[in-house]
Amino acid sequence: MVTKIKQTWLFPMAVGVAIGLFLAGNLGPQAQAKDAAPRGRKPVAIADGQYPATYFPNTELIGPDEMRITALGTGMPNQTRAAVSISFLVELGNGDKFLFDTGAGMLANLFSLRPDFSKIDKVFTSHLHVDHVGDFMGVHIGGWLSGRFTPLHLYGPNGSSPELGTRAFAEAMTKAYAWDLATRSGALPDAGAQIVVHEFDYKQMNEVVYQKNGVTIRSWPAIHALDGAVSFSLEWNGLKYVFGGDTYPNKWYLEYAKGADVASHECFLPPEALAAYFGWDLVQATWVSTRIHTEPSAFGKVMAALKPRIAVGYHSVQSPENNAAIMDAVRKTYDGPLALARDLMVMNVTKDNIVVRMAVVDEYVLPPDVTQAYKDADRSAAKKTSEFIQAGKWKGYTPPPMPKK
Repeated sequence: MVTKIKQTWLFPMAVGVAIGLFLAGNLGPQAQAKDAAPRGRKPVAIADGQYPATYFPNTELIGPDEMRITALGTGMPNQTRAAVSISFLVELGNGDKFLFDTGAGMLANLFSLRPDFSKIDKVFTSHLHVDHVGDFMGVHIGGWLSGRFTPLHLYGPNGSSPELGTRAFAEAMTKAYAWDLATRSGALPDAGAQIVVHEFDYKQMNEVVYQKNGVTIRSWPAIHALDGAVSFSLEWNGLKYVFGGDTYPNKWYLEYAKGADVASHECFLPPEALAAYFGWDLVQATWVSTRIHTEPSAFGKVMAALKPRIAVGYHSVQSPENNAAIMDAVRKTYDGPLALARDLMVMNVTKDNIVVRMAVVDEYVLPPDVTQAYKDADRSAAKKTSEFIQAGKWKGYTPPPMPKK
């Protein structure tokens, strides 16, 4: 059977491209029904591969053979409301969920999806710049508050010296937030306060860093600023997603990203646009754009050589004039399926279909109700202040009596 390709422009001013590869066929029994959904929401199966033009969180079940990728952040360290720092959420039909990077600002977009936080327990970090790990502790503590009652697992590379590695980062964050973690322990499940670090050698070549439940995640080196940056691939059920992190075009990506259904790779501003946007001189802008990052025409060359089912560019400033400069440069070197990622762009991926669209979320949302397992999880004694602090309470106020359990 020949797959029909339908290309739809979803975003004005060429902000992104939606690629729909539609084949008729029911997606069958759905696995995500096991997720805790917000009250008043009942996710339903997608019928006959016909996705709505807009994704409304917690209205659609993920098919048993489906992967859903959501861009939680696609911008720069100096983020805007519409473009926070880098993060991608990958959800699989087997119920697993994975975060790739947790850049500053992404937490609000994650919460706006109202996911089952008991399953948001695996974070993979490409490197330790603030626009890739700045919201890590927010994810850790916010997820603990919102339903995760097990440790958070952090997977990331070592560095050229111990203090530059993922383990040192996690230990420093735990120390920095010691007061926060101590005050919440007891009121929240004890195990949820823990961070389990899985540090691996940044030099390893396409080696397995995670393998469980049919999912295999591998890493290889990236070229970015200092030693210690990596790229990842996730393989499951015959599908392959590649998260490039920040990197100069490199031979390892072209080798180990082969066969990718979705290949994400940074697509930075071209030097002239970068200089104008940040007020830099052209020398500095050229150095950053073409030596530390990957400018659009180079991104296009990488994707032309790789030939993924869809190429995803990110780490840009999606203003209209910048987007035009990026698209023009990419299309000089690559004419294949393409999406320039924006925050809350959603990709549904099966072996037959890739559908790209935008999520629409509420400005004010609460997380889903916590599970019974979260309520029943072990808690130590509740914390309290010292007699010195207790003696400072104002006698002009008496709180209401505590309700009975």
